[in-house]
Amino acid sequence: MALLESTNVTKQFGGLIAVNSFDFSVDEAAIASIIGPNGAGKTTFFNCVTGFYQIDGGSIMFDGYSTKGHTPDQIAKLGIARTYQNIRLFAQMTTIENILVGMEPRLHSHWVGAVVGWPKTRQEEAHALEEARRLLNFVGLAGKGDVVARNLPYGDQRRLEIGRALASKPKLLLLDEPTAGMNPRETAETTDFIRQLRDELGITILMIEHDMRVVMGISERVTVLDYGQKIAEGTPAEVQSNVQVIEAYLGRGAAAGHG
Repeated sequence: MALLESTNVTKQFGGLIAVNSFDFSVDEAAIASIIGPNGAGKTTFFNCVTGFYQIDGGSIMFDGYSTKGHTPDQIAKLGIARTYQNIRLFAQMTTIENILVGMEPRLHSHWVGAVVGWPKTRQEEAHALEEARRLLNFVGLAGKGDVVARNLPYGDQRRLEIGRALASKPKLLLLDEPTAGMNPRETAETTDFIRQLRDELGITILMIEHDMRVVMGISERVTVLDYGQKIAEGTPAEVQSNVQVIEAYLGRGAAAGHG
């Protein structure tokens, strides 16, 4: 069953069509990837899914509901969370504070309750703190709750960003270049961790990723964008052997040689 489905989605900026009539779907509990050259429209599509951009045509359905007109915070409450190509942590805050910020979409207490000290508010705050510690343990940051985010090593910052996304308890997690800037060991560990998110938590994963070893090693389905249009889709093996994909990445000469 498709958890996310886009039909004829189009997004343009002036005369530039960044995403062009894009049909796409991700099944529940799947790991899928969108790949393509720089400027292909991948992150633009993520921004459309998460409500940062309103689409100019087509429709996006999530878990049976249209996301049209929804703001990013409303879409987060529906069950979609994301990370970014360039890490966007609250750099001056501690790791546990970053996780607590990620919980905001599913907390119910009002700021008045915090000021007045209502028992229900205190109870929710205590539960949130306990849950934040559990999440830090899960993402491999146990004992680092008081560390300021900007002082974490790069790989740990990536894990913290995923942890903050998980704090909203999403059904769908969008990962934009999750292994960017990592060394081979960090890349392997992150790849295993992404698989763990699906296998242990049942979260559907959709990635944008340039490292083809990661894409082909973890994805069950791969979709290829080029100049905003889908040019190929299928299993990793099918996509790897697709002449259009080889041409988009390596040029016509390489595609002709492959043929």
